[in-house]
Amino acid sequence: MYDLTLGQICDIVGGKLIGDPAIKVSGISIDSRSCAAGDLFAAIVGERVDGHDYVGQAVSNGASALLTSKQVEGSQVIVPASPDALDPVIHAIAKVSSHVRSLMRGVEVIGITGSSGKTSTKDMIGQVLSHAATTHAPSGSQNNELGLPLTLLSAPRDVKYIVAEMGMRGLGHITHLCELAQPTIGVITNVGRAHIGEVGSIEGIAKAKSELVKAIQPSGVVVLNADDERVVAMRELTKATVFTYGFSSAADVRAENLQLTAYGSYTFDLVYRGERIPASIPMLGEHNVLNALAAAAVGIAVGMEVTDIARALTTLKLMSKWRMEVHQIPGNLTVINDAYNANPESMTAALETLAAIPAPGKKFAILGKMHELGDDSDAIHAQIAKLAIDIGITNVVAVGEAATAYGLPASMDQKSVWLPNFDSACDYIVKEVDSGDILLFKASRAEQFEVLADRIEVVLRAKWGQQ
Repeated sequence: MYDLTLGQICDIVGGKLIGDPAIKVSGISIDSRSCAAGDLFAAIVGERVDGHDYVGQAVSNGASALLTSKQVEGSQVIVPASPDALDPVIHAIAKVSSHVRSLMRGVEVIGITGSSGKTSTKDMIGQVLSHAATTHAPSGSQNNELGLPLTLLSAPRDVKYIVAEMGMRGLGHITHLCELAQPTIGVITNVGRAHIGEVGSIEGIAKAKSELVKAIQPSGVVVLNADDERVVAMRELTKATVFTYGFSSAADVRAENLQLTAYGSYTFDLVYRGERIPASIPMLGEHNVLNALAAAAVGIAVGMEVTDIARALTTLKLMSKWRMEVHQIPGNLTVINDAYNANPESMTAALETLAAIPAPGKKFAILGKMHELGDDSDAIHAQIAKLAIDIGITNVVAVGEAATAYGLPASMDQKSVWLPNFDSACDYIVKEVDSGDILLFKASRAEQFEVLADRIEVVLRAKWGQQ
């Protein structure tokens, strides 16, 4: 973050200053436990915690000043009231981030949106670009009105590339995030049914995602998934340079000759303008090859050599939690924790990945409810259950009261079954699992399936570690 004085911050947010205006801040934190010397501690009032209760801890840990919505002890800027339901301190952080972005010179901001794959693609782009120059791509899904400003503010002073994920809950949200980040490169991964319950239609989702394309200036670059007809059609909405990626022969950057390895990952030829470079990624799933192609397209857009990009892809690592995390445990058992979130497209990709992995034993898909699917929710869940069975998943296990939408029988005698809670799921799975089996866990964020995955893994480790 660029150094700012408390007086400057007061002017930026239009707040009330208490204390010395010359106090300098060089960072920002919303967690009093992780405050460092020189930080501005932003006291956000959340659903469960009021940051104002922790200003003392923040100052003890080195915070130079405070950003507050009510007066507390210490040097601070009290921000004006919020124009909406969002906490006023979050609005103030956004204003500071917009100011800091305006100070950046020669910095490329890569904005990424899509119905699924945003975080994995963001992580891959960050890793590829880091081979070219200083890159900032924070782990996790910092993709909302708070996360994106914090991404901008946490970038190092010598940064060249900032990779910013952009989520949406409705029309206008991505436009707002683009106003803050001023992206020079925009990436659209896909248009799917995530959030269809809030936007109303797949066309509405496409319109919302296209806000990123429209925000890119003619001097910038737009990177589009050639395999998604709604995405590739967005090229008509921009005067910027367009790169397409995908498996389609029409894609500018594409993968050919895909080969599944014994570990469930892929090798392929990375093809661009006549160049054909052998490449691979050390991650599960064909969908991750597509994400890697997006990263390759961004690398090409900033001037990297295709050979250097292919080399970078071979070193990719999982950077964000609960996204196709693979854990090998005693008994030749494999746990795939993909529990961070779920929508029909990402669920389909995960199930197809599970079906493709060579394995000597059974394949378990432990699934929770997918949220925000609107009136078609039950039908979509039933389609996913049918897909899982049709492609050869031996045990489809729906867990949770809301997961009755999958339409599976409530009988523990079945291979595909609905179970009401984590306790019954743990009992069933531990009883059914044999050596060589693979277990996939996936559900929407609200279902907290990472808890179930961790719990079952602990029990299986104890059981098979003794055999």
